[in-house]
Amino acid sequence: MKFITNLKYLTFLGLLLVNVHLSVAQEIIEDEPTPSDSTVVETTKMKDSTAAYQARKVDGVAAVVGDYIVLDSDVNRAFRQLEAQGVNTKEITRCQLFGKLLEDKLYAHQAVQDSIVVSDAEIRSKVDYQIEQFLQQVDGSMERLLKLYGKEDEKSLRDEMFEINKSNELSAKEQENIIKDLEITPEEVRIFFNKIPKDQRPTFGTELKVAQIVAIPKISEEEKQRVINRLKEFKEDIVENGASFRSKAVLYSEDPGSASRGGRYTLNKKQPRMAKEFRQVAFSMQEGEVSDPFETEFGYHILKVDKIRGQEYDVSHILLIPKPSQKEIDEARERLEKIRKRIVDGDISFADAAREASDEKETRADGGQLINPQTQDYNFELTRMDTELYTQIQNLKDGEVSQIFTEQDRTGKPKFKILMVTGRIDEHKADFARDYLKIKDLALEEKKLKTIEEWQKEKINDTYIKINGDYRNCEFSSNWLKK
Repeated sequence: MKFITNLKYLTFLGLLLVNVHLSVAQEIIEDEPTPSDSTVVETTKMKDSTAAYQARKVDGVAAVVGDYIVLDSDVNRAFRQLEAQGVNTKEITRCQLFGKLLEDKLYAHQAVQDSIVVSDAEIRSKVDYQIEQFLQQVDGSMERLLKLYGKEDEKSLRDEMFEINKSNELSAKEQENIIKDLEITPEEVRIFFNKIPKDQRPTFGTELKVAQIVAIPKISEEEKQRVINRLKEFKEDIVENGASFRSKAVLYSEDPGSASRGGRYTLNKKQPRMAKEFRQVAFSMQEGEVSDPFETEFGYHILKVDKIRGQEYDVSHILLIPKPSQKEIDEARERLEKIRKRIVDGDISFADAAREASDEKETRADGGQLINPQTQDYNFELTRMDTELYTQIQNLKDGEVSQIFTEQDRTGKPKFKILMVTGRIDEHKADFARDYLKIKDLALEEKKLKTIEEWQKEKINDTYIKINGDYRNCEFSSNWLKK
């Protein structure tokens, strides 16, 4: 099915490039005659009262798209990054990758024209996180990292990464803006399905419905109070004695995502991020204030507001996680063993046992039924199932109760669960009634692609674009050469 194949390919290539870090120059390009197809004149606005422009020649410019340029080195670097991620680039041509870079620059350029704003603080926070991740790959050596990326100092690396991330964020937001209001009607789904030749309709693999019952060890009130008292001691030392909040976060915080950078996060009132309780505390405080201990699903925190910039708050926090005792861990397992025995003996159904005894709020009311996060229904396609879940249920017969599995929750605390396969649909050709939700998703993806293609066609015509050198010989899917 040609159009579905193309759709999947374009989506795949787009996903590959989401996290590729490309060198980006964001100077404005004047539409002036150039010495050759491989060079352009770049203008940089001078910082004086006359707002004059100073021209300088830049080599290796592959293309100009509005206010952005694409360098020859960007294409090379994109290939290297894909290969570093284990992608087989033999199936991706240089022209295809170059075309994707042109699209990204067109999105970013139009985002500026549409007054789309990205948070500089959020971008800086993202750069901080990326630097931390990169340093872990080079044993914490900034010198090695700078050598790897060909930079003289940390500031130049951070500056480039800031511009890269900002451009990527603008591009992503513009793409979201193009399709944000798209919906699809049942009639459109029917038309989409009927136009697929019967011998080309997709085959959906075997699907299972899976339910689980979870037992989570209880945390004693004494343990909770111990953690709260510890955080109160931290606050007193910081407020009364001038101790460093950042140092305590590095030494004691149990948040792996922020401890190494002193517990630092940037919050924005318009962008939901972090637990609701965390945001409520942060946005109720004044600059420099340190909170009392408070609880979220992750544990107990104290929080300091470092800086307020309108809608943005730079905050630091220390997280401590109460731990269950071995006795409490054993009690949770024993409780689940008794529940399992009742189900196996036929005293209670799996669904009723889940509603009665499961500690997992998200699934308890549905009789323990798991929801597929990709499709938002109860069906899990066997070949696309999470590896860990597949391992746990692969040998289960329908209606059979699994043995007890031990896992860790997001905070590292142990929990126990049992599973059951509650339904099965064998591999089959797409059926409109049975597979409506999957067909609807395919139809919506096609509609999104068509909308983006129409948008690109219009904006390419309205935007200054110049392709240089051998890239003019590429056969683009979009009219970048304006022929």
